[in-house]
Amino acid sequence: MNNTQLELLKIVADMEGTPEGAFNIRANGGLEERHVTENVDIRTKIDKSGIDIIIKPNTKGEKVHIPVIISESGLTELVYNDFYIGDNAEVEIVAGCGIHNCGGEESRHDGIHSFFVGKNARVKYTEKHYGSGDGNGERNMNPTTVINIAEGGYMEMDTTQIEGIDSTKRVTTAKLSDDATLIIREKLMTHGKQRADTDFTVDLNGKNSAANVISRSVAKDESYQLFISKINGNNTCNGHTECDAIIMDNAHVSAVPEITANHIDASLIHEAAIGKIAGEQLIKLMTLGLTDQEAEEQIVNGFLK
Repeated sequence: MNNTQLELLKIVADMEGTPEGAFNIRANGGLEERHVTENVDIRTKIDKSGIDIIIKPNTKGEKVHIPVIISESGLTELVYNDFYIGDNAEVEIVAGCGIHNCGGEESRHDGIHSFFVGKNARVKYTEKHYGSGDGNGERNMNPTTVINIAEGGYMEMDTTQIEGIDSTKRVTTAKLSDDATLIIREKLMTHGKQRADTDFTVDLNGKNSAANVISRSVAKDESYQLFISKINGNNTCNGHTECDAIIMDNAHVSAVPEITANHIDASLIHEAAIGKIAGEQLIKLMTLGLTDQEAEEQIVNGFLK
């Protein structure tokens, strides 16, 4: 792999050298390298592009890396990845996609990830998106995540769009069974004329199921963001969705939180806030010796942590 590809791996998957545990590296539309363990199997799909990641029941302490990188201008792909997490397993999955485009054609990665979380299993899933390059070609990503959590299961999903993505449509749907829990944290930044659409739909079907969906975003220049979050309480459950956005320059941000109670014991809350950086925050940091731009960067970075 060349230096550009190695740098992308470092940014989107925190990979420097060969990681411990199971991993699957996809580069420019094909398999670059793979390693499996006794408890984690990774198989190439036969009928379509993508992989199956299979975590054995009762697995503990495993970490799986499945990054995707594109460094060829004009390459577009659609990949299906299915995750089967066995009952009582505990696993951390590190995904991420990086696109480096120095040409004039669009480079795009569309990924459909389906999770089947077994009974009492626990999953931490981290996904980072990043784009770079000095060409005129667009860098686009459209991730779709489908989550099914069985009785007593738990999934924590952290997604981050760092920078450099011209267009993204991020769709997540989830169905939770009895005593299942889903935590989603989204962080994204747009600039220039970029556009980011986020669409969450969570069905709390199980008794005592719970979901917490939190989005933090910053929109700069003339970029546009649309945040849609729907939580359907179909049983005795607890649901919360929250969107906080900082708007700068000539950007536009729309937040559309929606909660629907279909059961008398469904407890649901939604919150949304959009605003500019407060002047007193800038002044306070500038009195400490920071320039206006440095103070702005400090506030934005702190907001997205």
